[in-house]
Amino acid sequence: MLRTTSRTRRALLTAAAALLISACATVSPDAPSGPTGVPSGAAAQDALLKAAEQRLVADCLHDQGLSLTSRPRAPDEDRTFRAALFGAGPSELSVTLATGATVTAHEDGCLAAARHRLYGDQRRWFRAQVIVGNLRTEAQARMSADPDHRAALARWTRCVTPPDRPRPDRPDPAVAARCARESGLDEVRARLEPAELATVRTLRRAELTTYKQLRDRALRRAAELPAPAHPQKGPTLS
Repeated sequence: MLRTTSRTRRALLTAAAALLISACATVSPDAPSGPTGVPSGAAAQDALLKAAEQRLVADCLHDQGLSLTSRPRAPDEDRTFRAALFGAGPSELSVTLATGATVTAHEDGCLAAARHRLYGDQRRWFRAQVIVGNLRTEAQARMSADPDHRAALARWTRCVTPPDRPRPDRPDPAVAARCARESGLDEVRARLEPAELATVRTLRRAELTTYKQLRDRALRRAAELPAPAHPQKGPTLS
């Protein structure tokens, strides 16, 4: 289970899902067909990895007399289930990003075991996946130091702030979008972000290489997995 420090949780979670998808496409947007059973498209590869991970997790839980079914659980039972799935005790894995956010995870638990089996090295995969999954966040943090961006952001802030009232924590989406256009913030971001993202990809070349190597290994392992030993209907892991 990924966790962040309270100081950075909101910013990291806001973009996490979109960034991870973007990062996968950055590494191999249209990879050629690989070994038998490995699909060629990034979306199909993501689906294969998710299905394989869930299959391994289900088998691991089954060995402990547990399952992924979404039936209601008593508090004690739920704690036992979450410890078996995500691990317990202090988090053994930790990555601090260039943005200052710290992401942690357990090295034990069925989810970690499934990822270790797929990727071959849970620690290396965790570090590479977290960094690659936040490339755009890092690029945006670099972009925010640009004087043109700071000036446009200040104009946007004035635009979304009602007269004689503090700026709302969550401006109305329509107002925020209009102000982004009128302040020039959209134009500045469109101009700066590609260059900053290219810079970040260069800085994180080693992590990108590790990410691709371990992901390719996981795809081969996922394609080789036999049919589920213990088919289960339940929540999808994310």
